[in-house]
Parts: sequence; C-alpha cells; structure tokens
Amino acid sequence: MESNQLVNYFFIMVTAIIAYHGLTHRNEDGESDFGHMLFGAIALLFCLRVLFVDILKLV
Repeated sequence: MESNQLVNYFFIMVTAIIAYHGLTHRNEDGESDFGHMLFGAIALLFCLRVLFVDILKLV
C-alpha cells in the first residue's frame, strides 16, 4: 500500500469522526448547534470526496 493511500484512509477516518460528532451533537436543551452542524456537514463532504474520488476512483 502506498503512503499516499494510507494518508487517504487516515483522512477518511478522521473526517468521518468529525462529521459524526458534528451532526449528532446536541446542547443542554437537546437542540443542534448551527456551528456543529455546519462543520459536520463540511467534514462529511470532504470525507465522501476523498472516498469516491481518491480511493474508489469513481469520478
């Protein structure tokens, strides 16, 4: 496995964790924070982009 491919897998793992936390985080009132939702969605987009373009080579 190339070192670049290893970096891609590590990047996907980290951004997936950030996306999950950002999209499922709730404050004390049980409501979603706009900032967490925004950065979670951005992390999810980066995660999916690296997965589909760099690893699966679909695009």
